[in-house]
Amino acid sequence: MGDDGGIGGRDEPARVPGDHSELLSELDSHDLAVATDPEAPADAGVFDDDPTADPDETFPQSVGSGGPTPEGVILWTRIAPDAFAPDESLGVQVARDAELTDVVYEGVVTDAERVRAHDYTVKVDLDGRLDPDREYWYRFVYRGVASRTGRCRTLPHPDSSPESLRIALLACQNYSNGYYPAYHYVAEAEVDFLVHVGDFVYESDGGDFKGFGSYDYPDREKSLPSGNGRVWNLDDYRYLYRTYRSDRFLQEAMESHTLIAGWDDHEMVNDVYWDRVTNAPAGDHPRGDDPQFMTELIADAMHAWWEFMPARVEYDPGGDSLQERFRLWRSFEFGDLVTLVMTDERLFRDPPREAIPTVDNVGPQYEPPGRTMLGDEQRAWLVETITTSEATWTVWADEVLTVPLRIGSGPLSLYPVQGGWDGYTRERMRITEAVAEAGVDNFVTLTGDMHSYVAAYQQTSYPGRVTGGEGVAQGDRIGVEFMTPAITSLNVAEALHLTRGRRKRLTEPLLSKLVPLMNPHIDFFDGHNWGYSVVEFTPDDCTYVGYAVDKTVNSPDADREVVVAYRVPEGRVELEDVTCEHSV
Repeated sequence: MGDDGGIGGRDEPARVPGDHSELLSELDSHDLAVATDPEAPADAGVFDDDPTADPDETFPQSVGSGGPTPEGVILWTRIAPDAFAPDESLGVQVARDAELTDVVYEGVVTDAERVRAHDYTVKVDLDGRLDPDREYWYRFVYRGVASRTGRCRTLPHPDSSPESLRIALLACQNYSNGYYPAYHYVAEAEVDFLVHVGDFVYESDGGDFKGFGSYDYPDREKSLPSGNGRVWNLDDYRYLYRTYRSDRFLQEAMESHTLIAGWDDHEMVNDVYWDRVTNAPAGDHPRGDDPQFMTELIADAMHAWWEFMPARVEYDPGGDSLQERFRLWRSFEFGDLVTLVMTDERLFRDPPREAIPTVDNVGPQYEPPGRTMLGDEQRAWLVETITTSEATWTVWADEVLTVPLRIGSGPLSLYPVQGGWDGYTRERMRITEAVAEAGVDNFVTLTGDMHSYVAAYQQTSYPGRVTGGEGVAQGDRIGVEFMTPAITSLNVAEALHLTRGRRKRLTEPLLSKLVPLMNPHIDFFDGHNWGYSVVEFTPDDCTYVGYAVDKTVNSPDADREVVVAYRVPEGRVELEDVTCEHSV
């Protein structure tokens, strides 16, 4: 696998006709993703800049950082095509202070062809050049124009004992469904890292959501280069990332904190899955049943994600299959305090079930033995990583709802979230049984996708036949789950026009009571608000705070409030409601 750390060449995708059996060997238009090693600046003048120059004209998507290690991060930026000159070098400068006077690293990027091949995006890998567990400030300089200054952070030393870890948990930010003042608050938050569990972009022009209750938001319109309503090629994906990253509030957050990124389905195609019959991806797309088209499209989606997200992942665009090209699943160690595990729940999952998700057909006994969301290799790695971790807290950043969600009562119940683990109950049972058998202490799952706030218990079994035979009793608690809400994306309450005024005041408390009543393992549910979450881990406890931010106003002064807060004591699987202590 290639190193994600740097600049790799990529021409426009070759659409070579051919028999489907030879399809994967034809996807040869991606060069290897190789690590960039900037040269030492021959001329210190490369860092001379005009303080009056507008950074947005040269760096329209600003800067960002990600892929932290104890000795480095990946720095990211994009040069405006109109400002690009092939014979000019891009300078990168890193310092211990915000004024950039105590410089610890300087380098220049000179490979103009590779920069141009990647839609003018640049990634510089500083692994091995920085110190553990500290903040740095950085900037890029190009043709006398300095970017905005970014702040990044390295991981603690593996043998250290951090006093705390604070992360902002983010998900689901459809550009057409609202504004991003939540990101302004995230930028100002005292957190160590950002963890995004998916749906950073949505694969459409936004028009397909207008019939489902979403309001109109001026200046959030999009027009894909292909002229289609849904993504059709690499140019469309790149356009989406450029558009999303043009938002000033999102830029503030990316400038202020280092990102640990996953993905869900909308970075590729809605409800994307792997079709074993055609050995190709499929999903909710006008050409979702065309194996050749979908293989090329998902290859483009993966490549655009790699270009625009500063993530440290294994990526080999020349791999024999899509599943071998990208290894999103990985883990991060925060000393002896936290092990954070990221998984890929889209590229390996089996198709959705066709049966109506009732209590009589949701359960491992109704699934074929090999049905999977993760694939054998990833599941084995996940279980081993969780059960062998020696950190105080073992945290699984899981893209989709892990615990069951039942709507109704008795035989009239439905399990509507089949995109989550209710559609893969046999594999879920294997994972939870392994965690229980290993006696993992302080197990936490962090999820997104469902556009709601959730606080729940992970259990070995759940009532309602989702774990075995009829009359299954409440199982043993093995951990807790916290779901972060959507930043802007359409939720159920909005689709039903229940998010404003009197309707919200009546339905919000009702829904918050009904869902836990139908799901005893769920302690809290809110599907009426949007925002983000902050999760803090210390040797003594884990604390989750869910914030609501008004997405209807494009202002840094948008209303913000605490929706819910929970504390989990170390060594006990117990959700303590501490909302009153965190009200703002």
